[in-house]
Amino acid sequence: MINNVNLADIRSFVLIAQLGNFTKAAESLNVSRSHVSRQISALESRMGVSLVTRTTRSLKLTYAGERFYKQCESALMQVEQALLAAVDDTEQVQGHIRINSVGGPLGEDVVANYVGQFMRQHQDITVEIDFSSPRIDLIEDQFDIAFRMGKLEDANFIGRHLSDIEMVTLASPDYLATSGEPEHPKQLLEHRVLRGSVTRWSYQHQADESRYEVSVSAHLVCKNGRALVAGALQGNGIIRVPAMYCMNEIEQGSLVPIMRNWKVESVPFYAIYHRDKYQPKRLKAFIDFMQQQFK
Repeated sequence: MINNVNLADIRSFVLIAQLGNFTKAAESLNVSRSHVSRQISALESRMGVSLVTRTTRSLKLTYAGERFYKQCESALMQVEQALLAAVDDTEQVQGHIRINSVGGPLGEDVVANYVGQFMRQHQDITVEIDFSSPRIDLIEDQFDIAFRMGKLEDANFIGRHLSDIEMVTLASPDYLATSGEPEHPKQLLEHRVLRGSVTRWSYQHQADESRYEVSVSAHLVCKNGRALVAGALQGNGIIRVPAMYCMNEIEQGSLVPIMRNWKVESVPFYAIYHRDKYQPKRLKAFIDFMQQQFK
């Protein structure tokens, strides 16, 4: 039977199972949806079993399809690792790196600057950077590495700790002059707040280390730190952002730290990548370089 089965058809089947539909698999393979559909039909015909139950809106693996998928996914991963090891068997750092990163000054200034330095050192490296911040799947979205703030939740990936980001709560003097300055986190409920995706703000008292957490409603929600800083500078409300986003504004007094008796825990910053047995030289070199820069 194995001589009659096309490996490309198996790869398409595995992609369909991973991505959940024919269209995404076709886009990933850069072929038409009908081509992928014919591949699966041909595979089922050669094997003599039904692998996928198709409907107009979704698909579901059959029992045979589920068993076949689990075995093939593991086998194809081993083949891919072998291919990577073979083509990457060189001392020269070369190839393409796809990066997903947080935006704002941390991503658009710091990460992008370090990427540029790495490319200058390795002329045969090409890079693609995406600054979208929603939760991404490194495998489905085909990224080699992602840069993220916050605690790691997915055990399927490796997180390399790069830095701890100092957080500050700020407002403009104009806003404080008209609205008053909160002294306790619970008073944030009485103020205008500009925030990103984090809805619960946690604080620890400097003296007795007691903790307080408040769910803030927002007058502006934006995941880009530059927009939050700009809103605060215009007197539109209170922000909580990495201190590095607005060091000049703090030094100049155009943004003022508030609730000085309450501190915000630093947020860890990670490089996240696949838990693969084999790591291409270009990715290993890039991760090591980024960690050294953040030190």
